[in-house]
This record gives sequence, C-alpha cells and structure tokens, in this order.
Amino acid sequence: MDSQTAFPAGLRRTLTHRVTAAELAPVAALLGSADPALAPRAAATLMTRMLVTRFPGPGTRLLRENFSYAGRLAEGDELELSVEVAGAAPGGLALRCTVRLAGGETILEGVADVVPPAARPAEDADTPFGVTPRRMITALLERCHGRAPVPTAVAHPCDAASLEGALLAARHGLITPILVGPEARIRRAAAEASLDIAGLEIVGAPHSHASAEAAVGLVSDGNARALMKGSLHTDELLSAALAREAGLRTERRVSHAFVMDAPLYPRLLIITDAAINIAPDLEAKADIVRNAIALASAIGIELPRVALLSAVETVTPRMASTLEAAALCKMADRGQITGGILDGPLAFDNAVSEAAAQAKGIVSAVAGRADILVVPDIESGNMLAKQLALLGGAESAGIVLGLRVPMALTSRSDDAMSRLASAALLRLMAEG
Repeated sequence: MDSQTAFPAGLRRTLTHRVTAAELAPVAALLGSADPALAPRAAATLMTRMLVTRFPGPGTRLLRENFSYAGRLAEGDELELSVEVAGAAPGGLALRCTVRLAGGETILEGVADVVPPAARPAEDADTPFGVTPRRMITALLERCHGRAPVPTAVAHPCDAASLEGALLAARHGLITPILVGPEARIRRAAAEASLDIAGLEIVGAPHSHASAEAAVGLVSDGNARALMKGSLHTDELLSAALAREAGLRTERRVSHAFVMDAPLYPRLLIITDAAINIAPDLEAKADIVRNAIALASAIGIELPRVALLSAVETVTPRMASTLEAAALCKMADRGQITGGILDGPLAFDNAVSEAAAQAKGIVSAVAGRADILVVPDIESGNMLAKQLALLGGAESAGIVLGLRVPMALTSRSDDAMSRLASAALLRLMAEG
C-alpha cells in the first residue's frame, strides 16, 4: 500500500492536550525568556511529537516544517492539535498543521512535509497525549524487555501512589509485587483509589517499622529479590536493610543514585549521592563512583564518563572536594576504580557544557559530556536533582545501590512515570 492510499487527501486527526511546565522550559532556556508571548514556540515541539508518534505515526520522517505563531501560551492551557493530509509533496506528503487554544485562538498553523510510514496507525486520539513515554522510560523499558519479573517486597504500600507504582510496574512485567504492611490499610487504600490488588500476596505487619523489617526478611529468606519503598520514611527501610542480621550488606558502601532525563541535555544523567551519604569521605566516594558505574552499565552506558563535581575546576587545598576529586582520578589511573572515565574537579557547567569547558580551556574526555555527576555532599546533590526536576522539567528515577539486592527509592511526590522508571532500574540491577 502506497502513502497516497494509506493517507488520502482530507484524512484528518485531532487530539487535545494540556500544556505542562516541562514543555515550556526548553523554550524559555533557549530564548532566554519565559514571556508567554514566546511560549507558542513550544507548540511546534508538540506538533512534531504528534507527527512522529500519532499521525502519521511511528516511522514518519520529517522533511520540512513551515509554521507561523501567534497569541500567548502558558502552563495549564488546553490545546487542540490537528493534522490534515493536504496532498502530495516532493518526496512525500504535505500535512496541514494547526494548534489552537480551547477557546479557538490559533497558536500555530502551517505545513509540514513528511515521508509517512507504510501503514496508518490505529486511531488512538483518546490516549492521553501528555503521558507518551519520554527518552528515559522508553530506554529503560526497552532494556528490560524479555526479562522475567523479579519478586519484590513492597514495604508499607498504604497509600494510592505507592500501590499504583507497584501495580504499574507489575503490568509492565518488571516486578511481582509482595505487599508488606497492615492488610486492612492496604486494602482500604486500594479500594479508595479503585486499584485492583486481587491475586497479589499480602504479608501482614502492624506498622511501618515492622513492615520494613518484614520486607527485608523476605529478601533475607530468599522469597524476594528486590525491595521497593512504599509510604514509609526512607530511614525506616534503610535501617532494616543495613542491620547486620539482615545479611544484605556487601563490602561496598551503600549509596543512592538518581537517573535523570533533562530536556536540554542530550543523554541521561546519573546524579549521586543525593539521599544517603551526608558528607562522604574519599573511601565512601570511591564506592559511590563504583556503584554509579555499575548502574550506568546496567542501563546501557558501556564506558560512562564520570564528572567529579566541585565549585571550581582546579585543585586547591582549601576545598576538600577538589582534593578528593583528584585522588579519585588517580585511583582510576591505578586500576582501583574501573569501568568508567573519571575527571575532576569539574564545576557543574564544565561537566555538562562543552562550550563552557572550551571557554575555560579544559581538555578532557569527560567535560561537557558527563554521564555521571558525583556531588561533594548530600546537600549539593539533593538541591541539584530537585532543581533539574522542578525548574528544568527533568524526569527522575531513584535507586539504592551497594546492597545484595537493589532497592527502588521513590519520593511521596513522585508521579507514576517516575515510579515506573525506578522499578525499571530495580529490574535491571536485580540478578536474573
């Protein structure tokens, strides 16, 4: 079937979408202004997303886009995106594209020339456009494909968010959840959120401390091969996991890592440690780096570039982080840390921006292209990760490393996609 048959003139597809802050952030960053009058540029990205994911759909190759813009656009605005086949174009099809506010005001209009896929995709306009998986979750789920779900003890899932995260991970074949906590509370939370937990194993425990101990006990006894945090404090679950009698500790220091998908950065970023080690010394940082390299390998980064962050890029005795960064690089040179390319100290801009590194004359295999950012302490790491998420529109997933089994560590504010991504990390780090 040729494109003229699959996509005849007049064929039209329309969907609605509510604008998010993450979709406006790249425009503000690139243009240097958050003025809503400039934000309609974001409509072009949304239209391109529609073309390559919905209509004409996956396999579409873009040739040209000629769009004009008008009006103002802000977070929360409801849009109607429409694509209509106008006819043939040199090498493909001409598509008439329009983006309008719910009230009718035109934000974008113009023509896109594309080479369409061989077949027309199924009608899916009712699927929420905004939850189309982005780079991180798509890559992680693809890497998990074909792996059997890992039995996972979910500690104290007594709210809708933690239950939904576990069920979503189960639906994607990542885990087989074992719900550990007060059974009545778990069932009540599921009923209130209309979540179906029928058929899932529930291990009763009277309160959050007992839930943490019981979940860890399932791993110690071999009945689970991973841990997932529910609606309890991180300290409770970590304390149970780190107890000597649990048998989950290894020779390495336990650490936390965020995997982040920042819209303006061309690759995934691992940030460590932003949640466990408050002020790690040199020995602890060496293990933090080793743990992060293992995670990078699991998600498909064969030789990760590790940037050891400080406020400056020169070694100075007055800043301990610069001395430790230099020592870690030497440890890598001597084979004490393997599997990655280390450089530091590097300021944040030099680690993620090749232009900044070149401006300062830094010649490095890591500068401007880092895969892993190793922060000096928990305060800087926590602030960096949250700034990327809240101001930069980054998506994140969190995991605890260095235990005998992986632990998915999510925040109560994490959305479903973040929880799913954390579960994917858990599956990739679990044995088998």
